[in-house]
Amino acid sequence: MSEEEKQKGGSNYSASNIQVLEGLEAVRKRPAMYIGDISEKGLHHLVYEVVDNSIDEALAGYCDHIEVTINEDNSITVQDNGRGIPVDYHEKEKKSALEVVMTVLHAGGKFDKGSYKVSGGLHGVGVSCVNALSTHMTTNVYRNGKIYQQEYECGKPLYSVKEVGTCDHTGTKQTFWPDGSIFTVTEYKYDILQARMRELAYLNKGIRITLTDRRVKNEDGSFKWETFHSEEGVKEFVRFLNRNNEPLINDVIYLNTEKNGTPIECAIMYNTGYRESLHSYVNNINTIEGGTHEAGFRTALTRVLKKYAEDTKALEKAKVEINGEDFREGLIAVISVKVSEPQFEGQTKTKLGNNEVSGAVNQAVGEALTNYLEEHPKEAKLIVDKVILAATARIAARKARESVQRKSPMGGGGMPGKLADCSSRNPEECELFLVEGDSAGGSAKQGRSRATQAILPLRGKILNVEKAMWHKAFESDEVNNIITALGVRFGVDGAEDSKKANIDKLRYNKVIIMTDADVDGSHIDTLIMTLFYRYMPEVIEGGHLYIANPPLYKCTKGKISEYCYTEDARQAFI
Repeated sequence: MSEEEKQKGGSNYSASNIQVLEGLEAVRKRPAMYIGDISEKGLHHLVYEVVDNSIDEALAGYCDHIEVTINEDNSITVQDNGRGIPVDYHEKEKKSALEVVMTVLHAGGKFDKGSYKVSGGLHGVGVSCVNALSTHMTTNVYRNGKIYQQEYECGKPLYSVKEVGTCDHTGTKQTFWPDGSIFTVTEYKYDILQARMRELAYLNKGIRITLTDRRVKNEDGSFKWETFHSEEGVKEFVRFLNRNNEPLINDVIYLNTEKNGTPIECAIMYNTGYRESLHSYVNNINTIEGGTHEAGFRTALTRVLKKYAEDTKALEKAKVEINGEDFREGLIAVISVKVSEPQFEGQTKTKLGNNEVSGAVNQAVGEALTNYLEEHPKEAKLIVDKVILAATARIAARKARESVQRKSPMGGGGMPGKLADCSSRNPEECELFLVEGDSAGGSAKQGRSRATQAILPLRGKILNVEKAMWHKAFESDEVNNIITALGVRFGVDGAEDSKKANIDKLRYNKVIIMTDADVDGSHIDTLIMTLFYRYMPEVIEGGHLYIANPPLYKCTKGKISEYCYTEDARQAFI
């Protein structure tokens, strides 16, 4: 954007661009409706809403540096070098545009198409919610050579917008203190903010984002800080995501185009692993539940790769039936689309609903992938060979599952031989303890409540599924014992080839991993958690998986015995 265009855009961005849709009353009463929840996720969402406003300025071409600071008192300051929120008089609301933006829900420049072509966090939508959910908030606007200020308590202004000084730059600086009476946690985690700021820098190449934590000092006395900046954008992002994997091909398949008025940027890499990792974004918002853009991507990937495999007679030689899952094994991809009027499902914007985006992404990815495969036959063969290997493994996994389910006594109502089951048949009150070794299983059986507690001893370390092909898990006796005891099924209800676990008939409400308090025990914990995370994430998401905290010592003095969980507790007992 030229300086002349910037000046024209800056002068045209005023109170008349700020439009009001509704009031702010409900935010403090039902905060979860607006920010997702009132725990750690919602707390950090406040920061994202303010930063997203600065990103919108960057997308419009008026901002290239954003500073995010965690202050000593756990408040947050966000400052940008954009145009600054308008402060002139708003005719309809009869007050300063800044006050309208900060105190009225759904009031902002986003709703005026001349101000922002696309927007994720919206001036006045997100920031007014942040204001309502903060005990105190201060906004400074640097605009027209002057500094304007207004402060708020719980969303209500303490005074009218006033001039507090002069300046030679433009931008907005906002500091807020989250309300501890609303949020269950109020301490910000650097790592969470770090991940989001890095993500935003990759998604908006050229922008510089600085994150500072004033609660932590370095050895030289300076505060902990980090700057995120990317010149290659999502291309660099996908390399970062693939950094711990062995690449199948070194190339990044990349496209940056526009279809049907929708800007689309996408980067694809394949590695030698077995997991799919697709990260999708709409206007910088991480759409963790997917949506039409992901559907378009998957359709294009399957269509193009399948056609290429058929044209090269690779499928004919392999004699296997392939499906969509096979094309995505070992895939890491980032897809970022910009939509002027996005339709999100839910207030927290995690699933895109615009049907037209699916076709646009399908067309764009299809063209780019077709061109790449035609121009790189060697790499194309590696990808197709991996797809065929994935299909072969999937079919082997299905046969292994069928074999296990036929052989397993579960089909006739029985259980694994080592399982000491509980007498209750009410899953809500039943618990399953996965214990390390037969000897531990014996003592666990003696100490349990037979009515509601079941014990399943495991022989040593189970298979590390992170490094194994999908079907290998079903060839492991220990893994099959766990799956069978739980009552989990795979590839049922018409989804014969699906890897999705069905936990509708889960036999225990709590699954407790109980191992020794040593290095081997910790390793076994990790292996079992990995099994659940990769094969049965539904058990974790449902809140059914637990880890027992074993004591380090059993201390005895006379006839008194006590279990101690720390060295301090042991010393205190002695």
